[in-house]
Amino acid sequence: MENQETKSISLEPLEINFSISKVEDYSEIDLQRPFVFIGSTDQEKSLVCPTDIVPKNTITREDGWKAVRICGELDFSLIGILAGITRILAERRIGIFAISTFNTDYVLTKEVDYEKAIHALKEAGYSIISGRH
Repeated sequence: MENQETKSISLEPLEINFSISKVEDYSEIDLQRPFVFIGSTDQEKSLVCPTDIVPKNTITREDGWKAVRICGELDFSLIGILAGITRILAERRIGIFAISTFNTDYVLTKEVDYEKAIHALKEAGYSIISGRH
């Protein structure tokens, strides 16, 4: 099942429990902490962060998420990396929450599906490396 597309992609499982929240504002979160992702639109303020630092001013939240990081800095000209990963997980009926940063992408799955997701990606030819986090 390994193909040319997956041979060069390494994934790093992060040993952090994440929560996905809607918050009133970002005043109670330290934006300098690692693994704090925010999104602000005209309809909401979203926050993804380690579960142990979810702020009190959270409107609603969903706990129980784990993440893998696509290793390295991804060039903006690369096409389909996230699509390949999400396709594999979708075929196994594993829901995801994706986050893109300037350097790379993160794919979160519910904790109950996490080991199944890692196994599916490894089986598909992705290199799974030991995490530092």
